[in-house]
Amino acid sequence: MRIDVVSLFPEMFSVVGDLGVTGRAHRLGLWSLHVWNPRDYTHDIHRTVDDRPYGGGPGMVMLAEPLEAALDDALAHRGTRGGSSSIPVILMSPAGRRFDQTMAEELASGPGAVFICGRYEGVDQRFIDRRVTHEVSLGDFVLSGGELPAMACIDAAVRLLPGALNDRDSAKQDSFNEATSGLLDSPHYTRPELYHGLGVPEILRSGHHANIAVWRREQSLALTAARRPDLLEKARREGRLSKKDEAFLRSLEL
Repeated sequence: MRIDVVSLFPEMFSVVGDLGVTGRAHRLGLWSLHVWNPRDYTHDIHRTVDDRPYGGGPGMVMLAEPLEAALDDALAHRGTRGGSSSIPVILMSPAGRRFDQTMAEELASGPGAVFICGRYEGVDQRFIDRRVTHEVSLGDFVLSGGELPAMACIDAAVRLLPGALNDRDSAKQDSFNEATSGLLDSPHYTRPELYHGLGVPEILRSGHHANIAVWRREQSLALTAARRPDLLEKARREGRLSKKDEAFLRSLEL
């Protein structure tokens, strides 16, 4: 999987390129990262990438031309030129579709993407209309730029690549995964057995793997019902809950 990023702050992406699970996967060659700075595609002494908005108002707007030139270079190095491309060009934007686990899985199963990281008040709409194929948001809040959201999307996808995690089954136990019916994961415990007067549930110390699996499923159901009932309703609509699941939920008066 190849990831290209258009950003005014290329150095920020050393976090996903060098550290943690994504850094290890990068060193193993499971994915590659290429960052393109729009300032490198300007033609004035000040390397200008923004200007005042038409119509007035506060803030500045990113110029279309440097962004488009950087994107062209990124696509050219991927062997794809011009405005039509099978490679997703993703703008991190409050107006975008909410990023979720399904989108992470789609990204991980494909050839990658080009992420556009906006700054200032926004990006010239003409660049968006001409070149962006997807607009993506992390949620209903505003950050100073698209770099942190882009890194979150990259991390979510890279950890799903075969070989990225030490245990290939780890991702299957995650929240929102198809293997967990899209529900929240169950609580986890480790040593010591007693911590500040709080113990580990006896079932987890029993060694009875079948009973432990039942307990974890019930904990997942209960936690999802309490914290994210929308996920529970979605699982119901999609037929992901078993009769045992429904019986347990009824016992909770849900």
